[in-house]
Amino acid sequence: MLVLTRKQGEKILIGDDIVITVLDVRGDSIRIGVDAPRGISIQRAEILTAVTEANLEANMAAGRSDEAAADQLRSSLGLPAPVTPAP
Repeated sequence: MLVLTRKQGEKILIGDDIVITVLDVRGDSIRIGVDAPRGISIQRAEILTAVTEANLEANMAAGRSDEAAADQLRSSLGLPAPVTPAP
């Protein structure tokens, strides 16, 4: 992982066509802008994790679970394995 310190208005370039710009710094929060081609998907990790978990739960509730696939998906997203209740 590359760790950089940037000030407001400064940019980070990724490849030839992605630009990250620090827009604003307030206390412990920053606003960033991402300029990338339309074909590049940009998502917030916490939203992707929440949607994935909701989809897994819905599949389990509907009885359409493939535990091996669900475990692999959780693992690839860095999510913990579900806790099974004691009988």
